[in-house]
Amino acid sequence: MRPLAVFDIDGTLVDSRASIHQAAVDAARALGLPEPSYDRVRRIVGLSLHQALHVLEPQLTDAELADFVAAFQDSFRRRYDAGHQEPLYSGVEDSLRRLKRDGWRLALATGQNRRGVARNLARTGWAELFQSAHCAEDGPGKPDPAMLLAAMTACDACPATTVMIGDTSHDAEMAVAAGAAPLGVAWGFHTAQEQIAAGALHVAADMPDLDAALDRFAAGAKAA
Repeated sequence: MRPLAVFDIDGTLVDSRASIHQAAVDAARALGLPEPSYDRVRRIVGLSLHQALHVLEPQLTDAELADFVAAFQDSFRRRYDAGHQEPLYSGVEDSLRRLKRDGWRLALATGQNRRGVARNLARTGWAELFQSAHCAEDGPGKPDPAMLLAAMTACDACPATTVMIGDTSHDAEMAVAAGAAPLGVAWGFHTAQEQIAAGALHVAADMPDLDAALDRFAAGAKAA
């Protein structure tokens, strides 16, 4: 059976570190809250936006939290309306296309909303690369295994042949809960130590390291 690689987006394929921190700062300013540090913001990335901002500012009432979410989304909307697009990490495009050529099935599992997923799938050739895409709006967000299980169902895959690639502890915890193999990357939001503590089997230092780890997984899946 062909292996399935399920990728997170933010911090894994796309470098959105500055954008996400700036949106959190803009939203805090709009509500008169203290500006959050990058270290505080990076820890919540990967969760659904509503849950993430609740973790960031747990004292907010439901109405205030709704305003915080809306202000965060408005910051992103203004940036995209002005033509901004987050860059891909070096080597991502080549790696994805190589995996596709080698027979992998590819899917996305992200804390973004459906609008964010659509924006990324509009990148040149991406709609053809990924067999399915799943996000926090589809049901429970990370680290609940729901979206990863949905990806396996959509791609006719089983846990033994599925690997989840992400940059946060939430990705690793989701993979463990779904019975899939958790692989981390070191260039995103959470540290290698945080990901390993959450169950990541390996945290790739760079894209060639990730490619090698995926090749090892594919070889093991074929031998099983």
